[in-house]
Amino acid sequence: DTHRPAEDGTRIGRRKVSEEAQVKGVVSRDDVTVITMDNPSKWHQAGFLADAFAVFKRHGYSVDLISTSEATVTVSLDPQALAHADEDRMKAFLDDLESLCRVTVHQGCVSISLVGNAIRTILGRLSAALDVFQDRHVHLVTQSANDLNLTLVVDPEHSLSLVRKLHQLLIAAQADHRPEFGPSWAELTRVSRPPELPSPWWQEHAARLLDLMEGRDSAYVYDFETACRAARRLRRLRSIGRVLYALKANDHPKLLRALANEGVHFECVSMAEVEHVLAEVPSSSPADILFTPNFAPRGEYEAAIEAGVQLTVDNSWAIQAWPDLFEGREIFLRLDLNTGYGHHRKVITSGVDSKFGISLEHLDDVRARLAEIGGRVVGLHAHTGSGVINADVWREQLERFFDVLPGFPDVRVLDLGGGLGVPDRPGRAGFDLERMDELLVEALGERDVELWLEPGRYLAAEAGVLLSRVTQLKTKGQYRYLGMATGMNSLIRPALYGAYHEIVNLTRLGEEAARHYRVVGPICESGDVIGESRFLPESSEGDVLLVANAGAYGRVMASHYNRRAPAEELILS
Repeated sequence: DTHRPAEDGTRIGRRKVSEEAQVKGVVSRDDVTVITMDNPSKWHQAGFLADAFAVFKRHGYSVDLISTSEATVTVSLDPQALAHADEDRMKAFLDDLESLCRVTVHQGCVSISLVGNAIRTILGRLSAALDVFQDRHVHLVTQSANDLNLTLVVDPEHSLSLVRKLHQLLIAAQADHRPEFGPSWAELTRVSRPPELPSPWWQEHAARLLDLMEGRDSAYVYDFETACRAARRLRRLRSIGRVLYALKANDHPKLLRALANEGVHFECVSMAEVEHVLAEVPSSSPADILFTPNFAPRGEYEAAIEAGVQLTVDNSWAIQAWPDLFEGREIFLRLDLNTGYGHHRKVITSGVDSKFGISLEHLDDVRARLAEIGGRVVGLHAHTGSGVINADVWREQLERFFDVLPGFPDVRVLDLGGGLGVPDRPGRAGFDLERMDELLVEALGERDVELWLEPGRYLAAEAGVLLSRVTQLKTKGQYRYLGMATGMNSLIRPALYGAYHEIVNLTRLGEEAARHYRVVGPICESGDVIGESRFLPESSEGDVLLVANAGAYGRVMASHYNRRAPAEELILS
């Protein structure tokens, strides 16, 4: 805090402040009064602004924010000036102003500012964040002359949720891999997990996990009961007729069998995955499997048809080029509904920048070709992205399905894909399944279609942890490096997606955090960073570090890069 440098949490040092263009904070202010002045002739009227602002001066109102166009000037009033205003003074002011133009007053608004450095140069990068305003009435947009902030003034409804979404997109999602961001407030104040949130399974089994690490440097450890509990939560949803596990998240045979016992089906993206399910899950049948290839060779489509699994086609080209494959068959179509969401741009799977799905503009051609060959579309599928925390996204997706449904009279299934967000930091609540369920039930109404869901991380992420021993420590400038025995060869998500995984020193669980560490692996890459600025107890060689939420997209994405074997897999229960 530059105004109170003596306060805890403020550090004064020699490090140069970064001049890189970036957003460093999201600031909101309530009870903002906005005045809009419309005068179609002002464009060619010399002195209009001088006359208008003379009225402000005469009545003692100073202006805070301002934006202008050919016919309209919009300003917000300085809150300090408003503090001393009364109704009579305001009425006299507005009467004078209306002699010059048409005046509209909006009171009780909220200003939301993106604060940082060189904001003008990164407006393109802010587009995804600014999408949160798409359904909001924005009264005013202005940018500071010193290029340090961009401010939007909106109605007060949902303003808090807007601030939270912007903070998640622009701050929280980057905090782990940008040195400019230090520890969170929760880390600095050592806030404990809220009592209404259950403790993760690995805390209860810490001693057992340490026993498993005897004689080992690194290991994945899974608790499949955690995955089964997540499956039961999904199976209880009124709106969802079938839950299919996205096999690519974690294909461990025992996990697949455990989920099958909970009534979960399977979604596969390669024939090797299909064969894996049929071989490892005795209770499974081809009817339990949805095959959704993307840019796969013709031979995989042929094999899927031969095996009898339900086939999804996500490219209109395949139907045009290989009509014999789909003649007289029932298929699903994966559509690009042109709405993409996710915790990172590389996991957004909808929109023109994504390789997935059939563009809506091609649906007429697809329908015509299928009619010629007797192909029937019995299911529509879409997947917008991963790590989505807003339950409204699924209702929006369902409503977009309804827009195209009349063109496919044989459809009996709408597959909403996956992407249910998993809380990545301590103290964050989980995805609001109840709200999603209510929204989907309401939107579905009496329509005679069944909804399917394809979770991957939601079922597997929290069921797994990566354990690895501390190997070395190093200090360079402001960084304290904490090395562990495995890295991006075992868990590539932080390097690939900038993903955040909670890291704890399991050996010293319960001890006070004392230092900030950059946690790194042994791979010969600068990007082999598992966690930035982690507030941990004083750590030593041989301590066991635990990387949480590693049960999905961990071991399945591992490699032998640098000829280092990835962590082995162990089962807790």
